[in-house]
Amino acid sequence: MVSGTRTLLLRVITLGGLLVLAGVQPLFAQPTPAKESSDQVCKGCHEPFFNSLTVSKHGTKADARAPVNQGGCVACHGAGALEHAGKGGGKGVGGVIGFNSKTVSADVKNGACMTCHQSGKRIHWATSTHASRDVSCSSCHQVHAPHDRTRDKLTQSETCFACHKEQRVQIDRPSRHPIREGLVACSDCHNPHGSASPKMMVRDNVNDTCYTCHMEKRGPFVRTHQPVQEDCSICHNPHGTVAPNLLKARQPFLCQQCHEPTSHRGNVGSLTGTGTTPNAIARGCLNCHTNIHGTNNPANISNERTFRR
Repeated sequence: MVSGTRTLLLRVITLGGLLVLAGVQPLFAQPTPAKESSDQVCKGCHEPFFNSLTVSKHGTKADARAPVNQGGCVACHGAGALEHAGKGGGKGVGGVIGFNSKTVSADVKNGACMTCHQSGKRIHWATSTHASRDVSCSSCHQVHAPHDRTRDKLTQSETCFACHKEQRVQIDRPSRHPIREGLVACSDCHNPHGSASPKMMVRDNVNDTCYTCHMEKRGPFVRTHQPVQEDCSICHNPHGTVAPNLLKARQPFLCQQCHEPTSHRGNVGSLTGTGTTPNAIARGCLNCHTNIHGTNNPANISNERTFRR
């Protein structure tokens, strides 16, 4: 019995030696301690940022495109992050890219982001207004966070209003889009990363952007109102007004900016004078010209019949 045990033990030892010579780790061998990764070095001083990154999209290990799988911290903060850590850390030490640092230019910060994010809605970034005014990606977006407030319809406007003060005031006026309620976001109409259209609209022009929701105004019509066909913002202010329907001024004053009241006198109206009747009935052009955006009414006897049903 003892002899059989010795023989079995010798065979196990011999098998273990052969596995070692062949480069195979035996099952009973102790594993070699892994080297400390560069991310763990960063975690030593920046643990709150490190922990928040792990629950963000950039820290998703299941996504091969995530920075956590592309080199970790150095993928975004640059190779200078290792020099920064090697010198003991501290502000301004090493060539690290600090996205909250005022000494690092916006071009350098954005260059790190554009390494991965340079397609889709960001193809016009280089010629955008935000890029020309040294706005960095980190000025709007929260990278080390599980939830980016800028990408949320309910909170996105607060990011935009940090710079666009005039629009902050307009959006609180009586007639406005439901931005405060989170039903409409700034990015529904504007592309903050730039576009080929004016005012960074998401479509080729202002009208096409408005038609995304207001399709009934698109037409085609037999008779089209020229300013409607040219630019919706001639009559409307989409960010908010004190007049109904987002109009820049109340009617008939808005209409009379273009239409000199020859046939409809501007004096006090009366119910008997046909020339002043439109002003007598609530002083509203739309009381008669109901289809002001365009009409399919074939009648064109006189100007009064234009844009009626």
